[in-house]
Amino acid sequence: MILVTGATGNIGRVLLRELAERGAGRLRGLTRDAANAGLPGGVEAVEGDLADADSLGPVLEGVRSLFLPAGLGDDAEVVGAARRAGVEHVVLVSSITVRTHPHLPAAGRNLAAEESLRASGMDWTILRPTQFASNALWWAEAIREHGEVRVPYADTGLPAVHPGDIAAVALHALTGPEHRGRTYPLTGPARVTARQQLAAVAAALGRELALVETGREEAHRAMAPSMGDETASAVLDLMGGDTNDELLRIHDTVELVTGSPAAPFERWASENAAAFR
Repeated sequence: MILVTGATGNIGRVLLRELAERGAGRLRGLTRDAANAGLPGGVEAVEGDLADADSLGPVLEGVRSLFLPAGLGDDAEVVGAARRAGVEHVVLVSSITVRTHPHLPAAGRNLAAEESLRASGMDWTILRPTQFASNALWWAEAIREHGEVRVPYADTGLPAVHPGDIAAVALHALTGPEHRGRTYPLTGPARVTARQQLAAVAAALGRELALVETGREEAHRAMAPSMGDETASAVLDLMGGDTNDELLRIHDTVELVTGSPAAPFERWASENAAAFR
């Protein structure tokens, strides 16, 4: 059996659908609200909380492969619970910042999760995506209400990755033994700036949208109330305040693993235009 945690998230929902479509065997999706999860037919929806690893015994019963986004609970405790339950293989979603910005607190936590998994004795595959294309959803309210977004670093291009591509790589990792013991950096096919992203959203909506470039201080003031000072500063570094060659590097991992090229941001914008209307 395969257990997908974060089953209703940007990656988990797509992953479960594609696993079900491919007949990947028994599937279980972990969610906090099984009745309203809306998981694909044939997927067993189970309720649980990764923040309470001691409660995961029944959820993990019979599971042989586990999909685990880092940071949804105490990763070391979740990995330990999986090992005790007899899980054989874990696909962990970490972050490319483990390599690009190891000094950031979140990167340190992701690295600790990776190290816990490698030391567990279970087979593992580690995915290290860069910035998600779906981060553009932060703009949705401003676009719906004002037709304008205010962003820093408007012309810094980053190789944003479509969450569906992360799901596609995870599917192959969960169903193909050749991916065990591998660490995969995941990016989109090209660097795309915030200005280009907004243009893609505008094209998908068929309307004009305005971009106002702000300074870092203004952006931090807007982000800190919801994220906290530390996380806001880290996100701003990754948006353009502290780029480096490794963060800007384009990887062809998606195509090498799945056989299909990574999706451009324009595809994500077209698929998700309804969120901005």
